[in-house]
Amino acid sequence: MSKVRVAAFAVSLDGYGAGPDQGLENPLGVGFPEVMGWFFPTLFFRTMHGGQDDGETGIDNTWAEKSFDNVGSWILGRNMFGPVRGPWPDDSWKGWWGDEPPYHCQVFVLTHHARPVLKMRGTDFHFVTGGIHEALARAKEAAAGRDVRIGGGVATVRQYLQARLIDELHLAHRPVLLGRGESLYQDLDLRALGYEVVESAAGERATHMLLRRTR
Repeated sequence: MSKVRVAAFAVSLDGYGAGPDQGLENPLGVGFPEVMGWFFPTLFFRTMHGGQDDGETGIDNTWAEKSFDNVGSWILGRNMFGPVRGPWPDDSWKGWWGDEPPYHCQVFVLTHHARPVLKMRGTDFHFVTGGIHEALARAKEAAAGRDVRIGGGVATVRQYLQARLIDELHLAHRPVLLGRGESLYQDLDLRALGYEVVESAAGERATHMLLRRTR
């Protein structure tokens, strides 16, 4: 059965899913690359971004690989697509990833400002102005029976969690303190929303927690 899921979502020890002061120079926020430090050394990441074969294998790599299994479409918040805020000045910004995005499927970007479909090598970006439910309906249709992956950022994940629309959530907790940033857990009662931890694994650089909505 297809699922709506979050995968390989890195979180600091103090609960931040993104660093402060995100922008062109700091797309993940200040300090957050250290939280993503479990993912970058993996063979999966290094093969996907640059074709290198010298990455690490092990538990972290296994979870990284699983994060792309059976994904038929993605949903992203606008900040995950780029640093441009407000109305689009033009269509020149095409994402952080160069000519070939890593998604290779249909991607639905949540925004308040319309923009034509952006077709890139293997990936089409659709800009959705009708909110999270419209984006999910379109993503499910595009996924054609496969999973819909909610890619972030933090605000987008929180909206879908609060609406109880996420079936499964894989968090990679890093032993790093950020001190400030975007909190994933603040005022979010996951137990009351029906989520339980169903699996955990200690990786080389992160502890992996799999949460599932059970009711």
